[in-house]
Amino acid sequence: MLLTDPIRMLPSLFLPLVGVLFLGGFSPGSFAWAALGVVGSVVYSAVRWATFTYQIVGDRLELTRALVSRSVRTIPLERIRGVDVSHPPLHRLLGIAVLRIDTGAGGDDKQEGELDGVTGAEAERLKAVLLWHARARLARRAGAVPGTAGLPGPAGASPDETGPGAMEHGGEEAGGGLSGGPPAGLAAADADVSSSLRHEVGETTPERVFFVVPRRWLAYGPLSGAYLLTPFALAAGAVGAAFQWGGELGVDRRVMWSAVEWLWAHRPLLIAAAALLVLATPVVGAAMYAVFNWGFTLRARDGYLVADRGLVTRRSVSLERRRVRGFELVEGLVERRTGMARAWAIVTGLGDSQTRGQLLPVVPRAVALDVVGEAIGPITTGLRAHPAAARRRRLFRAVFPWLVVAGCALAAAVTWSGLWWWPVAAALVLALLGVPLGLDRYRSLGHAYDGSRLSVRSGSLRRSQAVVERRAVVGWTLSQTWFQRRAGLLTVVAGVGAGSGGYAALDVGEEEGVAFVAEVTPAWLAPFTVSD
Repeated sequence: MLLTDPIRMLPSLFLPLVGVLFLGGFSPGSFAWAALGVVGSVVYSAVRWATFTYQIVGDRLELTRALVSRSVRTIPLERIRGVDVSHPPLHRLLGIAVLRIDTGAGGDDKQEGELDGVTGAEAERLKAVLLWHARARLARRAGAVPGTAGLPGPAGASPDETGPGAMEHGGEEAGGGLSGGPPAGLAAADADVSSSLRHEVGETTPERVFFVVPRRWLAYGPLSGAYLLTPFALAAGAVGAAFQWGGELGVDRRVMWSAVEWLWAHRPLLIAAAALLVLATPVVGAAMYAVFNWGFTLRARDGYLVADRGLVTRRSVSLERRRVRGFELVEGLVERRTGMARAWAIVTGLGDSQTRGQLLPVVPRAVALDVVGEAIGPITTGLRAHPAAARRRRLFRAVFPWLVVAGCALAAAVTWSGLWWWPVAAALVLALLGVPLGLDRYRSLGHAYDGSRLSVRSGSLRRSQAVVERRAVVGWTLSQTWFQRRAGLLTVVAGVGAGSGGYAALDVGEEEGVAFVAEVTPAWLAPFTVSD
């Protein structure tokens, strides 16, 4: 920790240190002040390490920091919904890990627990302890297993008897340890509780591997929009950083603007650089895919869905299966044309769901449907098409705005003859391109219900299909704009206490939308409808 903390602080210290060196003219005094800043960061890290402890007290985890004032963060064990273990590059070299606790506190890391610097073995052991406590307490509360009130916990103690001083961050091994050694009673206690939990989540074996992404599928990386634009994002970031930090580094911005003007004057070089970026796109895309998704493995273990991935930073995310309410299948434009898709879990109270909830990276769509159907549950019926009025609305919204722009540009060109005509041509081209876009957006619309799960789909450039269990629906919103009322359409939003909070079936016929709600939750709508 005395090494990783100062290195982690370097980005925030970089500009002040550079400023000190430039203001001091690189004199011995400026170097002394810069060295003092580095030493101060190390001392600060040492104090933080020495004043931080963690322990399980009864039914809660306490994280205590006593740097200047004493601060105690308490996390009820029954609120723990997942544990994320990651190994950044420097941590992997030192044999330590970062353990983050997901409590469903809304995704704000400040409201959750983090243990940065525990050993790798301690992280895996503590992960098992915390998840065991959460499952055991849920089983006792539900009365799933007779006699679990006195169930022995890790290290031979009941979960309510693991007292203060059990764990300290700052022991002999770079991040602390658990007095009393590894939890000898964990496996036996877990076996007693596992049968009831497996019955609830449909688990039949202690561990089951659903899918391992083959290494040859690294070639699918360039098909993802996130990785496809990486070279351009890096180039834009480098240019922005040069203009932002150029002054601090003593480089006059006029020099940088002169370089830009020189490149513009030598357009062949600019075109060649752009061509190199385009050619580098598939290589960089595959490399980024490998960095984030190397060895991606999805498995079920002890009532949790566990996703392991990463080449440089190895990460393991656990999702409690009893809180999984469905999945979301996302397809970008390039992914759709090549039959690829990505998948996320829809989980109640999951913070940072776009990272922690990922079930599969870019893989063939058929494989994604099979894997998430096996791990969570499939939708067994096809999507229902939306009425023709929805197609007209999609075409109108994709074409009409560009026709307005073309008309305004044409009026300006006629009024001021000195203006170019290219804005008119560009707007007309975009209006023509809006026709296939609108038709594709209409074809993407759909909704379905198979008796246990409902599904809605929309989007074109980014098409998303959500499949949600009926029990996850906590409310409905039926809304109509003025244009929708004239077209006899409405938007039906299923309120879900998970994922993004609501999933919409856009531009459904009035009768079909009401019938969809009545089909999923008939008793809810009965007081507000009159039957023919």
